Amino acid sequence: MASIPAGIPQTTSVAIRSENLCRHYRMGQTVIRAVDGVSLQIEAGEFVALLGSSGSGKSSLLNMIAGLDHPTSGSVTVQGRELAKMTREELAKHRLHVVGMVFQSFNLIASMTVLENVELPLRFAEVDRSKRDALAREALERVGLQARMNHRPSELSGGEQQRAALARALINRPQILLADEPTGNLDSRTGTEIMDMVREFNSKLGMTIVMVTHERALAERYVERLIFLADGKLVGDQENTLAMSSSQARSEL
Repeated sequence: MASIPAGIPQTTSVAIRSENLCRHYRMGQTVIRAVDGVSLQIEAGEFVALLGSSGSGKSSLLNMIAGLDHPTSGSVTVQGRELAKMTREELAKHRLHVVGMVFQSFNLIASMTVLENVELPLRFAEVDRSKRDALAREALERVGLQARMNHRPSELSGGEQQRAALARALINRPQILLADEPTGNLDSRTGTEIMDMVREFNSKLGMTIVMVTHERALAERYVERLIFLADGKLVGDQENTLAMSSSQARSEL
């Protein structure tokens, strides 16, 4: 799907929409245009990669979709709600229930067990303790970590830590998964295992996935659509027919 200009009516199947989105920073006398006029639309259930070199604006764009950062101008709308118009409490609920986030650095709390890390979002959501435990165990089983749930993050391999981070991102069953270089700290074999798992979330759960990566070969193997950024601008947007054909073949098995 090609990018769309501002002003085109939003359809009901749209998960994420930005219109002339900008995020500019000032460093001394210099203005850094991290995101500079990006207009795009991502449909519900799409698996999309944001591609570009370091400093192209990928992570800045992802952070605004997550509600972790605010645009300088323009707008970003997720599930029909413009984030800039949300209160602080509404943005917290957005990050808790609408989007799940996975990062390159895992962001697990060292002093907690894997089970405690995974159930942490449920604590913030004030879910009953007994229900938290059951849901966290279910999430860990989904990513194959049921045997490691009482271990600390330091006792896990990098791949296991990323699996735990995925389980935590999924615990509130979000509609959208945002992944920032999810395989960046992993070897190629472990990275493949994580990407196979992420693709399964997309195909079997219907989850919309937006992944930031600088690895084009990785993206071409898995995602349905490639969005290219450079110097904060959208410079390319194309369907990935190879991955779409593979996905269709898997669904027919």
